[in-house]
Amino acid sequence: MTEPLLPAELLARLERLQLSTRRRLSGFQTAQHRSVRHGTSLDFADYRQYHPGDDFRRIDYNLYARLDVLALKLFEAEDDITVRLLIDTSASMVAPKLDQAVRAAAAVGWIALCRRDAVVVHTFTGAAPARFRGRSDAPALFAHLERLVADGDTRFVAAASDLLARPGPRGMTVLVSDLMTPEWETGLARLPARGSDVSVIHVLDRAEIEPDLFGDVELVDAETGRGVPISVTADVLKDYRKTAQAWLDDVSARCRYVGASYIRLFADDPLEDTLVGGWRAAGTLK
Repeated sequence: MTEPLLPAELLARLERLQLSTRRRLSGFQTAQHRSVRHGTSLDFADYRQYHPGDDFRRIDYNLYARLDVLALKLFEAEDDITVRLLIDTSASMVAPKLDQAVRAAAAVGWIALCRRDAVVVHTFTGAAPARFRGRSDAPALFAHLERLVADGDTRFVAAASDLLARPGPRGMTVLVSDLMTPEWETGLARLPARGSDVSVIHVLDRAEIEPDLFGDVELVDAETGRGVPISVTADVLKDYRKTAQAWLDDVSARCRYVGASYIRLFADDPLEDTLVGGWRAAGTLK
């Protein structure tokens, strides 16, 4: 029997959560997020002057009794948002990284669909995005994510540019990638240009940061297949780990600089503790 993408008990806990945007974003359908428009929820937003033809039931008669002013109460609208999942499917994302990336994307997508938000899945391949809306689309979303394969080179800048060029409302962009490309800074800088909230889930294999190697080995680039012979000593390992940590610090700092939330997710990390806990702390989930 095939193991489910996400266990039922985790889905039940995720169902109680909601994605939180730092900007007020207007969608297309009624859902459960603050909108830039005014609507008919129970949360008071503002007043405006009464004009003939307005709904007299929305007049604040208490204000009229005190100040002799006819004004309407305005309330917050609650709209859907579009959650764009941009998933790195380059060859460097081979298992176990892609497996964890797919689980993370499924968790985010499930939370959004349960709140009637739209979910659009983009990949680095340039293929047409897949669109899902509503809880009933969750099985199709999970099936689509499970079919993703890691292949080819990292086309981050091209994928980010393609995402920005597509029409649609502002919303939330969630990048799921190992960012192992020389163009990672350029790609990150482009994502906020749409005006959406941006979140980065940085998926890594722990062995990439703290390799357990020694002696004469050949390192093979997963995307180009090119091999590099190297003699690994204690000093080489020490320098490598120092360089890797500096890169991680740079990625985190660059995300903060462009206004994106950042979560580092290793392939063997418990998804709920790391992703959900980290996003709650960052205010991305509530």
